[in-house]
Amino acid sequence: MSRNTRRWLWIGIPVVIVLMLIFSVIGTYNSLAKSKQNVDAQWSQVENVMQRRYDLIPNLVNAVKGSMKQEQKVFGEIAEARKSYGNATTASDKLKADAKINSSVGTLINAIGENYPQLKSNDNVNSLMTQLEGSENRISVERRRYNESIQTYNNSIVTFPKNMVAGMLGYHKMDYYKADSKAQNAPKVDLDTGK
Repeated sequence: MSRNTRRWLWIGIPVVIVLMLIFSVIGTYNSLAKSKQNVDAQWSQVENVMQRRYDLIPNLVNAVKGSMKQEQKVFGEIAEARKSYGNATTASDKLKADAKINSSVGTLINAIGENYPQLKSNDNVNSLMTQLEGSENRISVERRRYNESIQTYNNSIVTFPKNMVAGMLGYHKMDYYKADSKAQNAPKVDLDTGK
């Protein structure tokens, strides 16, 4: 082998290795960026279905309000929960406000079913309740999908060699959606406004 050929090998091999590393980092970055975009898109869908429920609540409240005058406490809780959701700006704040909405709407639906069967048989109220129950199911499905997208993203972040590149590029594990700790206990329906 000539001296000139050896010199090109000594220069060429490191250049090829550096280029391979650069392309590997670029590929890893693109993969992580796409995975993060999937998480963001799925969170947007969670917000979308929570917003649908948020928009349905006033219709149900107005449909039953006249017949349920003594349940003003429930209506106040719903109004406060909706206000919290409307003012929430971060994902964490929205999740906390969503938990309040879940609790207050659940109380209202239970109250209608247990104490006001004539309202439950009203077509308008029944339709709104069905739509709210459908919204709750959609929210549950979208939360599950959101957690699945978080799992995919987090798996990318912790596996070698992506974990090395992820740390350098500022990608970190994301938190899963977790239910409020109070959700483990069944809500108690107390419509006694004399307290």
